[in-house]
Amino acid sequence: MTRPRIVIAGGGAAGFFAAITCAEAKPAASVALYEATAHLLAKVRISGGGRCNVTHACFEPRELADRYPRGGPELIGPLHRWGPRDTVAWFEARGVALKTEADGRMFPVTDDSATIISCLVRAAAEAGVQVTTRCGVRNAERNAGRRGFSVSFTHGAIAECDRLLLATGGGRDSAGLAIARRLGHAIEPPVPSLFTFHIDDPRLTGLEGLSVSQVAIALAGTRLAERGPVLITHWGLSGPAILKLSAWGARELHAAGYRAILVINWVEPNTPEAAFEKMAAARTAHPRRQVSTENPFGLPARLWERLVGAAGFAPDALWGSASNAALHALAVDLTASRFIVKGKSLNKEEFVTCGGVRLREVEFKTMESRLCPGLHFAGEVLDIDGLTGGFNFQSAWTTGRIAGLAMAAG
Repeated sequence: MTRPRIVIAGGGAAGFFAAITCAEAKPAASVALYEATAHLLAKVRISGGGRCNVTHACFEPRELADRYPRGGPELIGPLHRWGPRDTVAWFEARGVALKTEADGRMFPVTDDSATIISCLVRAAAEAGVQVTTRCGVRNAERNAGRRGFSVSFTHGAIAECDRLLLATGGGRDSAGLAIARRLGHAIEPPVPSLFTFHIDDPRLTGLEGLSVSQVAIALAGTRLAERGPVLITHWGLSGPAILKLSAWGARELHAAGYRAILVINWVEPNTPEAAFEKMAAARTAHPRRQVSTENPFGLPARLWERLVGAAGFAPDALWGSASNAALHALAVDLTASRFIVKGKSLNKEEFVTCGGVRLREVEFKTMESRLCPGLHFAGEVLDIDGLTGGFNFQSAWTTGRIAGLAMAAG
């Protein structure tokens, strides 16, 4: 009997997990993984500031699927089959314990992504996966009249395989997307997701590194809104709320050339009326104190001072001299500050795209193409992307696992 031949394009999280799964499930198969660069598991290495945010402690599949701006409904079934609990158990069975942080993100207890990389590389070697770096898959053609593919590589060689997995990521330069298109698949155009906002505004100048733990943000003229922490940076605004908003609004922001009006409620959950009442109470309680230094909302002192000044208060203005009109105006500024977004930059710890292979052309019980038998997909080559917090890695583990089992069974 001929030994089954499996070729996996892409040495990232999804490709490795699929290769390990397939090789463990079918030891008789030849499983070969090819990575075009010199660096295996590159995103794993830099994720979470070098700590690797492996997954998220959200264990109900439907709730977890809501963390995916694109691909959530399609992932519900797969997440029932392989979810965060399974990921945690898989790593712990191989000696890698994970911990859960307050926001639900899960990291190795070592706080070192090298722990995850070593585990995956060791598991692949023990399962007999043949790993080749500096050699990408350039093209694949279906074999006429017989099953399988003829695969050509960047160094010029050609090999035959029975099944092919594309796990090359979802960027515009992804070889997997080009191969999928040539094999008949439609590709949703890749555009950035999870990015920060460029904002040049005197209210933020000099406040780099300052964060506010709970704000509400929205893009004017859209239904896009988020809540959560915001971080002021040298170039504008970042932090979890900004990244989430960028993910849900990835296509709208791309179409708008990353020009938009960002509306911020710095004193969430206060409404303008509630903010006015708090300031009126401060006026009564502290009439001789300066507005710029007596902050009734717990905002960082420097940000409060900047917002008060921008609302027209003199640096030495006293609460007792503040008119109702002035307080109403400040209440509006605090709850609906408007900032002009002039562009974007990728979050240094996350570089994710939305777009990729059209999901209705994929069978999610096997991650196999509905158009090209024997062709499978995993990871960001699909039009799936998650919010920051371990969701993109969980999608990689889930789709890689299901593809690996299906290739072994086939």
